[in-house]
Amino acid sequence: MELSMGNNGGASGDEHEAASNSRNQGKKAYHRHSNQQIHQLEKFFKECPHPDENQRRQLSRELGLEAKQIKFWFQNKRTQKKAQSERADNSVLRLENERIQCENLAIIEALKNVICPACGGPPFGEEERQRSLQKLKQENARLKEEHEKVSTLLTKYIGKSISQIDSLTPGAGSSHGVLTTNPGIDLERNPGLDNSQLVYKRRGILDMEKALMAETAASAADELVRLLRVNEPLWIKSPSDGRYILDRVGYEKLYPRDSHFKSSNARVESSKDSAMVIMPGMDLVDMFLDPNKWMDLFPTIVTKARTILLLEAGTVGNRNGSLQMMYEQMHILSPLVPPREFYFLRLCQQLEPGEWVVADISYDFMRDGSPSRAWRLPSGCMIQDKSNGCSKVTWVEHVEVDDRTQTHRLYRDLICGRSAYGAERWIASLRRICERLAFYKEETAAAREFGGVITSPEGRKSIVNLAHRMVKIFFASLGMSGKLDFPQLSEVHNSGVRVAIRKNTEQGQPIGMVVSAATSLWLPLSPQNVFNFFKDEKSRIQWDILSNSNPVHVISHISNGTNPGNCISITHPFIPTENNMLILQESCTDSSGSMVVYAPLDIPAMNMVIGGADSSIIPILPSGFVISGDGRPDTGGDSSTSTSSTGADSGGSLLTVAFQILVAGPNVTSSTELNMESVATVNTLISTTVLKIKAALNCSNLG
Repeated sequence: MELSMGNNGGASGDEHEAASNSRNQGKKAYHRHSNQQIHQLEKFFKECPHPDENQRRQLSRELGLEAKQIKFWFQNKRTQKKAQSERADNSVLRLENERIQCENLAIIEALKNVICPACGGPPFGEEERQRSLQKLKQENARLKEEHEKVSTLLTKYIGKSISQIDSLTPGAGSSHGVLTTNPGIDLERNPGLDNSQLVYKRRGILDMEKALMAETAASAADELVRLLRVNEPLWIKSPSDGRYILDRVGYEKLYPRDSHFKSSNARVESSKDSAMVIMPGMDLVDMFLDPNKWMDLFPTIVTKARTILLLEAGTVGNRNGSLQMMYEQMHILSPLVPPREFYFLRLCQQLEPGEWVVADISYDFMRDGSPSRAWRLPSGCMIQDKSNGCSKVTWVEHVEVDDRTQTHRLYRDLICGRSAYGAERWIASLRRICERLAFYKEETAAAREFGGVITSPEGRKSIVNLAHRMVKIFFASLGMSGKLDFPQLSEVHNSGVRVAIRKNTEQGQPIGMVVSAATSLWLPLSPQNVFNFFKDEKSRIQWDILSNSNPVHVISHISNGTNPGNCISITHPFIPTENNMLILQESCTDSSGSMVVYAPLDIPAMNMVIGGADSSIIPILPSGFVISGDGRPDTGGDSSTSTSSTGADSGGSLLTVAFQILVAGPNVTSSTELNMESVATVNTLISTTVLKIKAALNCSNLG
């Protein structure tokens, strides 16, 4: 049997070899196309993806390929392009589906909490509200009682009271620290508004806590660098507007994490953008790490910023390794848009000479005590130093948002469309401010002023600083902390009037009782057309109450950038009864929106500023307008959407009108009668202005 098997094996060797040769002869040889052939085919495909038989024969002769090879290559290429397009479309549709789901959930939540359309009152009566308030007071009393018990125990067993422990600072090399709480601070009413009122006061932190912070920040920086440097497959370019969209499926495979919010209203916003800015990289890094300079760089986005804890100062000269805990409040466009608050870690790393990454990530510093509705996932920017004092900045913004209250319908498309707080807005604002700073270098600033009124570099600097402070005060006022809503006061628009009354004691603003009021409305015009209307001094008599329907004369004009819309101006209204008043105005525009901010100043104060005096002591109370797109898809310039002869090249514009008025001096005491009279006055002012604007723009038929 074994011999028989051996003979069969020897005989079958030739048969196997013959069968193998037969198979090799029947198998088609695989020919890989050369780079030149592929290049020619790709070039022809761009012009004609469906060649006919004659064209295929011509290509086969030119490239030395068979006609069938040409045919199969084009078939495969068309299939590949179709698959790529479908993949991009699927990502866009998935994001749109998420947005619609968020809207549906928000509508469902809103229906559960229906409010009175007449007065905007709460969904429950006063009796139920008082009952809830009583429960909160009882809970507060219980917590205070527990705090006192713990204090007593510490005093008994440690021999020191809470106040004594709090006053101790750990010595060098000590691994102990204390994070103390102040029971006298109301977390819900004063979230992170002042370093002196922070719930946590630094008396040293535990080494374990510091190590956790450092590890969290370093991990965020590593993730951010990858998001910044890689496009596909993490980012997909939208075929509709060219913006990069984060592929959620691919991202979550690389960085799986649980959602910070458990609410059904939670959603994730992600965006990416880049641009060249006129500022050296090291200067940008220094400004990003200084909270005051950070607010100066982004006055239309960041309303408050503070360093809470400085964990690492970083290497001298390049700031590598700088790590700090920060608090930030962001607010844009309108009182109808709620502000966003963050407690976050900011880490700066130098990746190589001339290249830095500044990474931000939210940190649970308040131990679930923060009322913020936003949580920052690894976000930030990469700064690359270029020649001629310029830098390339690439920005990624990645945030999880929990909208507990429904976003107002006017701003729903803009906020849910991920562009309101997206990377595009940060980059556009940074470019504009850097250009503004570059325009005020001493050697070039003189050529930017027209009118000959401001003759000295000190005067130009003082005017520019005053205008910048005016813009910061204006945008800070839009937050309207403790605002009152008066929807029943609005007869010309249906978003209502937001009013805030405060007793101002800050230097640089008039001392006394100040009323801030604002309203927002939709206009069927492009944002550029609306901005041009407010910027044109000839149209000012159509809306400005200060000019009393009299023409104004521009006596000085200072350019802020290459765009003619970015400028500072000083105007003199021809008012027979008031010849002592001038108007300081700054207007600016970029891809994210536009603004026109102005404030009255008397001539003696303006002369002081022009003379180069310190403008920080000049009291100023600005009013103005904020203009943005409505976030709706581009309609392709359909003139039927506009009632103006200028037409509209987008869905429309969102306009915020805001005024601030000093209604009483520093010695006044607040009274209900004074407050209601002030509210009525400012409502008349806003309503009259809105009516004038609509009439001038041929939009009077809007409700």
